[in-house]
Amino acid sequence: MNRKPIFTIIAVLIVIGIYSYDFFIEQKAKSDLIKDGQTVKALTNTFFLPTSTTGQVIHHQNYSLSYNEPYEQAEWVAYELKASHLSSTNRKRPYFEIDEAIKTGAAHWKNYKKSGYDKGHLCPAGDRRFTKAAHDETFLTSNISPQEHQFNAGVWNRLEQKVRYWAKKNDGVFVVTGGILNEDLKTIGEEEVAVPNQFYKVILDHTNGKTKMIAFLMNHENSNLPLYKFVVSVDTLEALTGIDFFPELEDRIENQLEASASYKSWSF
Repeated sequence: MNRKPIFTIIAVLIVIGIYSYDFFIEQKAKSDLIKDGQTVKALTNTFFLPTSTTGQVIHHQNYSLSYNEPYEQAEWVAYELKASHLSSTNRKRPYFEIDEAIKTGAAHWKNYKKSGYDKGHLCPAGDRRFTKAAHDETFLTSNISPQEHQFNAGVWNRLEQKVRYWAKKNDGVFVVTGGILNEDLKTIGEEEVAVPNQFYKVILDHTNGKTKMIAFLMNHENSNLPLYKFVVSVDTLEALTGIDFFPELEDRIENQLEASASYKSWSF
């Protein structure tokens, strides 16, 4: 008996099943953005957005950002990472595109060419694999910052993976990330895109009505140190950036959590 036709049919059915599931997930994500005929933001919880020092806040479908024109990058990118967003789908990397939503003009990707720096995602493409549209949206130039490859692929990548672990464990977290933008930074390209000396990430967990947060500050260099060595208080980041990270939290809770550099309630 020739089994090849049977195996071929099974293989075709598997492929159809995979694509059908992917299509269903993408359509479900799109339907979540429509309510009473109006487009709504389903994936960015505006309650947890930081303040902007520039007044130029952009809301994309799957993340928000505050663009800082003098430094030609976002001072922060904020997004919600739910457990349901986590996906192992291997999406094809698209070309980077200039973010047309930036009124002052987002930096061109050509600034990075032959600069020696990666186009470092702030909202990682790996956090937005649940649909092709969500994944491709992370390839806007407003969502990148110059990063040394060893840092981008090393300790920074380790931190991004840890955030995914917390998102799965806690059924979702809210993430704010960016570079520390200050005077006298090195620049690249004709538009003088600033190269931060440090990068930060703040994670807030609001599970079962209980709120906790943790903040990281890393020098722009690779390190083999454990991640908890980079934990700082949110107050420290606010002093460095001038950003109020969670202004909508009740003051008592905000002040208590932002003053703490404890990581005991987080699993490392």
